[in-house]
Amino acid sequence: MAAEIRIVEEAKRPLAMNPKKFALWLFMVSVIMVFAGLTSAYLVRRGEGDWFLFELPQLFWITTGLIIASSISMVYALSSAKKDNLEGLKIGIVTTFVLGVGFLIGQWYAWADLVAINAHFTGGNVSSSFIYVLTGFHGLHIVSGLVFLIIVMVSTFTFKVHSRNLNQLEMCATYWHFLGVLWLYLFVFLLLNR
Repeated sequence: MAAEIRIVEEAKRPLAMNPKKFALWLFMVSVIMVFAGLTSAYLVRRGEGDWFLFELPQLFWITTGLIIASSISMVYALSSAKKDNLEGLKIGIVTTFVLGVGFLIGQWYAWADLVAINAHFTGGNVSSSFIYVLTGFHGLHIVSGLVFLIIVMVSTFTFKVHSRNLNQLEMCATYWHFLGVLWLYLFVFLLLNR
C-alpha cells in the first residue's frame, strides 16, 4: 500500500499595514507633493529675474535647532514607552510639545524680522512672498502636529500608551519627524536658493 503524501502549503501572510498608519503615509506623500510644487514654483519664478535678495532671519537657525531637539525628545519618548518607562515617556512628550511651540513662536518672530527689512508678504517683490508661504504652510502643519501631540499626551497621562499599545505614539513620532525633516529641507533650500 502506497503511502499518500500530501503537501499542504501554509497560507502566506499578506503584507499589511495598520490602516491609520497607511492613511498617515498617504497624507505625508501629499504634503511632499505640495511642497515640491511650491519649491519648483520658487525656482521657476527666481529664474525669471527681478528677484529681491535679502538675508534670511537669524531666528531660522534657532528654530532649526528647536525642531531637531524636539525630534530627539520624541525619540526619547518612544524609547521610554517601549521600556514601559512612563515617567520618561511623559517627559519626552511634554518636552517635544514645548519645543514645538517654541518653534512656532520663533517662526512668528522671524516673520517680524522679515517685516523689519521690508520683506513683506504682499506689495514688493514676490521673493519674500514665497518665504511667507513656505514657512507659513509648514507652520500650519506644525500646528497639526501639536494637536496630535496633545492627543498623545492625554493618552500618555491616562496610562493608555505603553509597550503593548504604541500605535498612536508611533504615528505621532513618524509625523513629527517628518515635519522636522521637511523643515530642514525648506531651510537648506532657502539658504541655497536665494
